[in-house]
Amino acid sequence: MEPTPKLCMRLAEPADLDELVRARLMVLRAANGLAPQAPLPQVEAETRRYFEEGLVTGSFAAVLVLAGGELVATGAVSFYEVMPTCHTPTGKKAYIMNMYTAPAWRRRGLATRVLDRLVRECRARGVDTITLEATAMGRPVYERYGFVPMECEMELPAGPDEN
Repeated sequence: MEPTPKLCMRLAEPADLDELVRARLMVLRAANGLAPQAPLPQVEAETRRYFEEGLVTGSFAAVLVLAGGELVATGAVSFYEVMPTCHTPTGKKAYIMNMYTAPAWRRRGLATRVLDRLVRECRARGVDTITLEATAMGRPVYERYGFVPMECEMELPAGPDEN
């Protein structure tokens, strides 16, 4: 039996752009039941733009967990601001997304460690409110951490083009 490689967990840097884009596309393909190499050219281009801009402006952060140089887990957070409210007096909010652990590395606590690092990054930036969207697989991790379901939020999906 081979020894388990040492894990390295760190915040992503601009030099990690290609790895971030690759990981995001992998997550989207898995979440949407697409083939592992299904082409997503527009999503890929916009994701690259988003990461490039967000890493420079600080509106985005990602955690990478590497084992022997291979990405085995990741998670990200987008920072944004809304009008201050009683619940969010600073108006600073964060949305955690892109949580993923490679199948061979699941059930080892990596998702919880990534989540904790993201939450600590949010708190260090003075964020009042942190939200996320949970899959069935991720829900127990988030609930154990202390996240609770939201009752009042709604969404207006994109409609058909009105030309």
